[in-house]
Amino acid sequence: MVKIPISLVSLLVSLGAAISSDIYVYSSIIGELGYAFVTGLQGSKKAGTGKAAKYRVASMVKHFVAFGSPEGGLNTAPVAGGERDLRSLYLPPFKRAIKDAGALSIMSAYHSYDGVPAAANSHAMNDVLRGEWDYEGFVSSDAGAIDFLCSIHHICETSTNGVTNPEPALIALNAGNDMEMAGSTMHYLTIVDQVKKGNLKASVVDEAVSRILRVKFLLGLFENPWTSSNYNKVIHSKANVEFARKVDEESIVLLENDGTLPISESIESIAVIGPQANVMQYGDYVLHGVFERGVTPLAGIQSYVGKSTKVNYAEGCKLWSNDDSGFKDAVKAAKKSKVAVVMVGTWSRDQTELWQGLNATTGEHVDVNDLALVGAQLKLVQAIQATGTPTVVVYISGKPIAEPWIKDNANAVVQAFYPGEQGGNALANILFGKVNPSGKLSVSFPTYVGSLPSYYNYNKGGRSIDPGHIYANGTLVFGHQYVLGTPVPMWLFGHGLSYTTFTYESAKVDQSKVSAKASQVEVEVKVKNSGKVDGQEVVQVYINDVVSSVVTPVMALKGFKKVAIKAGKTVTVKIPIKVSELAVWAQSQKYVVEPGVFQVYVGGSAETATLATNFTVY
Repeated sequence: MVKIPISLVSLLVSLGAAISSDIYVYSSIIGELGYAFVTGLQGSKKAGTGKAAKYRVASMVKHFVAFGSPEGGLNTAPVAGGERDLRSLYLPPFKRAIKDAGALSIMSAYHSYDGVPAAANSHAMNDVLRGEWDYEGFVSSDAGAIDFLCSIHHICETSTNGVTNPEPALIALNAGNDMEMAGSTMHYLTIVDQVKKGNLKASVVDEAVSRILRVKFLLGLFENPWTSSNYNKVIHSKANVEFARKVDEESIVLLENDGTLPISESIESIAVIGPQANVMQYGDYVLHGVFERGVTPLAGIQSYVGKSTKVNYAEGCKLWSNDDSGFKDAVKAAKKSKVAVVMVGTWSRDQTELWQGLNATTGEHVDVNDLALVGAQLKLVQAIQATGTPTVVVYISGKPIAEPWIKDNANAVVQAFYPGEQGGNALANILFGKVNPSGKLSVSFPTYVGSLPSYYNYNKGGRSIDPGHIYANGTLVFGHQYVLGTPVPMWLFGHGLSYTTFTYESAKVDQSKVSAKASQVEVEVKVKNSGKVDGQEVVQVYINDVVSSVVTPVMALKGFKKVAIKAGKTVTVKIPIKVSELAVWAQSQKYVVEPGVFQVYVGGSAETATLATNFTVY
């Protein structure tokens, strides 16, 4: 069976497996990403499947559920929370990917939520998943997670004297975990014996087996288990390579720019510097062979400028070392160039290397307690900036980087995250202005790691901002939030600059009064490209439930749309908002769309969404 795992938490919070500070955008951005992944993977039947096949591949949504904010940001650590957090934050994106998009399989998580291990959480898997969402696919554990019920969570006895304890299998299977992924001990091998002994109902086993077989039938595996040879014509085709480049181009985010970007195509020389300049960073769980087709940033820039511009390359330092012996060559390269592009960030290991325990700063079971650049990377940026050559910093990273000095001193800052194989070409197109950047941050970048979690849609309460500051000359200015710092993120959720400017001219809703039983309300906004070049803008709609029976966020993203706007032109953008998404998990332990006023804010980021209107629910 072909299963493509889709992690709905690897984009999320905490200093653990994959840090992001915006867990509270869960139900909007993460849900839409999950929906897009599932529908894209499962959306059409292709050659090679049986005649009765409804899908060509089964997506596997993970990790179910509430895995994204473990204590201390440590992978597999417990997650604290109650039913309201579960219903308001963690379940909505899974519902979007599972119930709305129709994901065929799910992976349960390693951690415990509110004291119950995910692989043994009957409430999540039986009550919600099957009972409320009518889910008919199967749930698999993560690797070794069934054994963890005993060996780590200690809700049962561990296996002793070489005899496999059947208890974790009984707990997990009865809780709705249909399949065990291989680990050091295979507890599900005891199932047949436990049925014979009367410790497990055969009907429970039959139900789990039927769910797995159902997915195999939907994939047509019993008719034709083989893929078609024509896949070789599809993989890495010209059209798909071009599409990969376009995806990279639209994912790159311009964070800061004093006018240094875009770089002139007629520039005489450019320095390409840094430990990320001549490597590919895909993230972990990547097969080693894919690196052969990757276009590095250096290769992309060299290809773009050809022989017309001198490219001066220097690595400068290693990602993982404090050794600054390479600074001399890097500084030399910068001094003889008209502009310097310095590429720094985090790194991961591929599937083979990661499990050998080789160093990495991003990936599963790679937890960090700081978001600063590792080793000599910051000093390298500072050395290049000190040359006086205009300096563009490019972050190639799997998580936010908290380096206020770079924000304050670099001429431009670009966030490329981990690009695909066309990342180098895409980055070059952005740097030289062939493509106008249009990416937006799906997470907030904290100013200080101590301010985490850092997010825009905090619940209403004591969040007055009275920051303090430590000046470069040592002067101390004391505040309250924080005494010598600020909780305000360096770059807020939704932030992303362009080589043009956009003006939000007016906003309105199609109904001033909306029934709680209505399907949707539509927000209409006029946006003008007030600059001199064509561009794309992600129009974002945030909503504040002004008065509610339980505490709600100051505002939350409820809709967004990316639109292309010609220079000088104005477009009308309409964004529908489902009324059901206005519901709160009330004290009655039910979702309720409560009557009252809802404030609407529209803009290009959580920070700039100030154009306001409102409607009333009755």
